[in-house]
Order: sequence, then structure tokens, then C-alpha cells
Amino acid sequence: MQNSNPLEGDSALKITPECLQSFDEPGIAVLAKRLEDDDYPTPFAGLNDWHLLRALAIHRPELTRPYLHLVDQEPFDED
Repeated sequence: MQNSNPLEGDSALKITPECLQSFDEPGIAVLAKRLEDDDYPTPFAGLNDWHLLRALAIHRPELTRPYLHLVDQEPFDED
């Protein structure tokens, strides 16, 4: 992957098929590390990374298997 974060510097989330295809194993590892460290300048920056990882988990599951715990798609009971 050429850029470790294709959304870097953008306030709007732009997840395109090209963006998803640009990721490789090292790129996913960088994204996952940022999410695990949870050290973002704004809550929205972290949310953008989470949405990106979630999209990757849907469209490129072979790359995200080691990081599915970060997607947090577990069902919960609201009662």
C-alpha cells in the first residue's frame, strides 16, 4: 500500500473500491495499530479508521481476520 491512511488529512470519509483495493497486509497492520493505540486528535479520526476497517472486513475479509476484534460487531442486549 502506498499511503498508510488514504483518509489522512480528510475530514470526510471517502471509502471507495480503489481505496479498499489499495490495502495490503502491512497497511492493515498500520490501521489496526492506530485503532489499538486509540490515540487520535479527534473522535472523528478514530471513527473514520473504524469505518475503514469495517469496510475492509466486509470487502477484504482475508486481510482483516487477525483484527476482527477491533470491528466490534458482537450482538448485545439492550435490556
